[in-house]
Amino acid sequence: MAVYCLDEDSFEFPPAEDAESESGLLAIGGDFRPERLLNAYSGGIFPWPVAEGEPITWFSPDPRFVLKAADLHIPKSLAKTLRKGLFEYRVDTAFPEMIHACAAVPRPEQDGTWITDELERGYCELNRCGFAHSFESWQDGRLVGGFYGVSIGPCFFGESMFATVPDASKCAFATFARRMFDNGVPWIDCQVYTEHLARFGAKEIPRAEYLEMLNSALFSIAKHKRKQTESMSGEKDD
Repeated sequence: MAVYCLDEDSFEFPPAEDAESESGLLAIGGDFRPERLLNAYSGGIFPWPVAEGEPITWFSPDPRFVLKAADLHIPKSLAKTLRKGLFEYRVDTAFPEMIHACAAVPRPEQDGTWITDELERGYCELNRCGFAHSFESWQDGRLVGGFYGVSIGPCFFGESMFATVPDASKCAFATFARRMFDNGVPWIDCQVYTEHLARFGAKEIPRAEYLEMLNSALFSIAKHKRKQTESMSGEKDD
């Protein structure tokens, strides 16, 4: 099973379908510059570093774990918590703090974190460029939970979440997932199976189906932009 070595001078990736290993490992190398990260997500690929100082690893697993708008489910116990109004919800008011908290929070059966310092810097730069966002739960003036991810057009690629108060991340996810779907986001990429997101209705689908959904969504963006350009050009000609 071939694993590609990325060209440091190019932001291009091999086709996502070429990932043949069980883990979905496709390539190693490269960096976390915005151009490379955006190319990766647009091609159905995401970074998942092994450890600080190790070569960067890029994945495209099969199957893919996806939450479609029609499948969103809010568990009854969580719905009760949401009605209590325990949290204030914000977007992008503390992105660096959010990603750092996701990296620092202890996780069962994990030794350390895959969110390296280099990756933190990469996502913070994506946030400054308008392509990465944090969805936050606040309580008594403190950031107590939430999640972050990458947004390209109507596509949202979830990355990680954390909570220091029970249900803080779950409430943030339920609140903002509904808002995303109400605003035209067709699905949220959850990457690989977790029991936590399965409770919200996320399901495994074949990688080929995921890539078709992704390409269709990105094509619609390009088509819309092309129409806008043609319309503006026509107005000038008149």
